[in-house]
Amino acid sequence: MKDIISVAIALVFTTRMFCQINVADSTVQVIGYWDMDEKQSYIITEENIKIEGNDTISRDLSKYEVEITVVDSTENSYTIEWYYKNYTTNAQDPVSQKILSLAQDMKVIIQTDEFGSFQMVTNWEEIRNYMADAINELKTEFESLPNIDKAFDQVISTFSSKEAIEASTINEIHQYYAFHGVKYTLGEELAAQVKVPNLYGNEPFDCDLTYRLDEINPEENNSVFRMWQIINSSQLTDATYEYLTQMVSSMNGQLPKREDFPLLTNETRTATRIHGSGWIIYSIETKEVMAEDSKQIIERIIEII
Repeated sequence: MKDIISVAIALVFTTRMFCQINVADSTVQVIGYWDMDEKQSYIITEENIKIEGNDTISRDLSKYEVEITVVDSTENSYTIEWYYKNYTTNAQDPVSQKILSLAQDMKVIIQTDEFGSFQMVTNWEEIRNYMADAINELKTEFESLPNIDKAFDQVISTFSSKEAIEASTINEIHQYYAFHGVKYTLGEELAAQVKVPNLYGNEPFDCDLTYRLDEINPEENNSVFRMWQIINSSQLTDATYEYLTQMVSSMNGQLPKREDFPLLTNETRTATRIHGSGWIIYSIETKEVMAEDSKQIIERIIEII
């Protein structure tokens, strides 16, 4: 892996050396030193694994590429385009195949601050309209399937507003810029309690967040950062139970009593290697959601190509 990283740096960053790393006091500040029209390409791999007890129930894998281009910069911000292409998936269900590839040839334009920390999606209306048209076409194509409208309506709802898009549909972008804008000391943990979006639409969840600078490589001008995110289990369980109650009620079903409903946990771990220019070299995020003997693992890898 170290040889691969060294080759990638040699090819992509041969003329770029910046002073984010301070060897004297073992600190690193993650800042985006990006030029107009500068571009990097990545392959993103996402794997979704569901486990019951000791058995793996399903294992879905998808891959796609993104071209990240700096399209504008000011003294206080960068405007960056993410262009999505070349989707592949091992999903056998035709509906899942279609949904997973909806973003083919789509552009997401974001704004960061001067350090490269994510601020907002700027073309959210374009994304909303693009996805609504695409999903309405799928509704017609698969109209014979029972309850398919509800499934598609739920997908549309995640693109219905700027807030919805930023909260639930650009996870790879949040992963990419998670460490930008902060100064870190080697081995020192930065901890805080923050609010994270509640995808069920109610109050946001409390979340324990921890960052750490894990490794400094001054010769290669890169550093490794880690992050842990743990969502409040009681709030998550309450919100999930309330949502499922509404879903089951609409289908004339029934849930167990609240006191018999299992406690849910949601933990996310991220490790990212960042070059001194602020471009990501490699990042892996692993999210685990658990309830009793059931577990869902979602892993996303972002790798420069």
